[in-house]
Amino acid sequence: MIDNNEINENTEPEKNHLEDPNEPMALDDARRVKVLSPGMLVFKRFIRNKLAVIGIVILTFMFLFSFVGPLFSPYDQAQVFKGIGSMTKEFAGATYNTELRYTAAEGFQFSAADRTQFLLALGKKQTTFNSGGVNFTYVQEDPNTYRIFRLNPIAEGLAGSIRSTTGTPLSQSVLDGYAKAVEDKVDEFTADGVLYQIVKSGKVTQITQEMEVALGTLNVFDAYNQADQAFVNSYAFKLAASNAIADKKKYFSLNSQRFSVIYDEGHQTIFDKDGKEFAEVSNIIVNPLDQSLFLSVPFKKVIREAITNRENGFSYTENGVTIDYDIVRVNVTYNIKRETPTELIRMYERPTAEHPLGLDNNGMDLMTRLMYGGRVSLMVGFVVIFIEVLIGVLVGGISGYFGGWVDTGLMRFVDLFNSIPFYPMVLIFGSVMDALEVPPMTRIFLLMAILGLLGWTGVARVVRGQILSLREQDFMVATEATGIRTSRRIFRHLVPNVMPLLIVHATAGLGGIIISEATLGFLGLGVKYPLASWGSIINVASDAFVMTNYWFMWIPAGLLILLTVLGFNFVGDGLRDAFDPKMKR
Repeated sequence: MIDNNEINENTEPEKNHLEDPNEPMALDDARRVKVLSPGMLVFKRFIRNKLAVIGIVILTFMFLFSFVGPLFSPYDQAQVFKGIGSMTKEFAGATYNTELRYTAAEGFQFSAADRTQFLLALGKKQTTFNSGGVNFTYVQEDPNTYRIFRLNPIAEGLAGSIRSTTGTPLSQSVLDGYAKAVEDKVDEFTADGVLYQIVKSGKVTQITQEMEVALGTLNVFDAYNQADQAFVNSYAFKLAASNAIADKKKYFSLNSQRFSVIYDEGHQTIFDKDGKEFAEVSNIIVNPLDQSLFLSVPFKKVIREAITNRENGFSYTENGVTIDYDIVRVNVTYNIKRETPTELIRMYERPTAEHPLGLDNNGMDLMTRLMYGGRVSLMVGFVVIFIEVLIGVLVGGISGYFGGWVDTGLMRFVDLFNSIPFYPMVLIFGSVMDALEVPPMTRIFLLMAILGLLGWTGVARVVRGQILSLREQDFMVATEATGIRTSRRIFRHLVPNVMPLLIVHATAGLGGIIISEATLGFLGLGVKYPLASWGSIINVASDAFVMTNYWFMWIPAGLLILLTVLGFNFVGDGLRDAFDPKMKR
């Protein structure tokens, strides 16, 4: 049983306290809540939601990271870091010569037209050819060398009689040689050490004297000493060397100088009288890729030996430094490559103390890019939401207040926008901006406008629905009775009552906008280089190799997107619960 005295004892002090007007009143929790302003009530309900507080902490960090962080970063978002490294680069090229190189004898010319006719005769396997009314013939010394002669007519005959065409009587030795050639049925003879050709054209017979005018060879002549290159390229030296090589002679003489020849597979080395290397003869052409560089003959010799022996590489020592070279064959060309010191972009570098999140595929500091990218992503989210809310409040407010045909027309307009596929249209706009090469900064503003214009319909429907229910309440009847103009009724009395719901809707929608921007950036249709956004940074994950081997390239940006969207969702849920008047106090 409950003791009545105990009840009286427990309740009496409170009664006396309430009845004593001179005793100060104690404001307990119940009374404090009753006197709090609506804003304070919302704030108190909001901070009681732990997830909402976590969301505020996350968003505060994101804003500090994105807007304050770059102020302390020592790098710029587009700063490219480079370093000295080595890479395999093409240094020289080599190929087997397939085009004859011509050297004219002293006092003669062998024009391009003459060369063309010679090649045609060579292709048809004709021993003589005519160019410009002059007859020529040639002799193949070896597979790589041809001696070309001009046939000068000195006599002609008809019906067995021969007469001079030069005005100088023919010597008896020429006449005897001609008679013997006719008897032996041959078309050439030698008299007084000179070779003569017998050319028949119909019934006319010509005696022509051969005069050597040019040498055509596939061989390349390189002098070991640059001062001797002109002599090595002369007709006399090439002829003497070619004759010796054709006959496999070990020695030959020219201008009282004696030269020796050493034969190797694919090339020949010519030594002077002192036994020093004088020239190199080969049908392999070796040239540097950079024409300002000079390749020494010993270096070319090593390359030719390696190509002839079908080696994949070789080493060459020059000035005490040994360098390794690789030989890569591409069709009929041999590319000579070597490791060359060069300035390289430091791509895909892993995190270090200097760069806590490493360097990206463009050699830029990833943490700095994330900071600047956060600015873009958050700015896009807030601006797009502002555009959506602005258009949605205007259309929804007018539609809900006036009703009737105004409401019907505006809602059909909303339905028209809802029928536009969001992502296909955004992708089309992104492709158009790519084709027009829109500048990166202008692209950001256009992207925000496009996203805002395509996403306001949801806000308009929410505002319309709320205003339809609010316009029939007593306070709106009072505003109408007092004669307040229509625009003031809508935007001064109706819209503020819808603001709590708009704040919740906008906060929850920010995460979706950031996701949309990140999606466009991932597809390469969002923010463009050199500007950064979280979506464009995570775009590198489209490469499977990068995704699996360079986690620091995409995981940090993905985490920032995840945390930011979660933070906005947590805050949106907290605001929704805080604005709900049915929430427990």
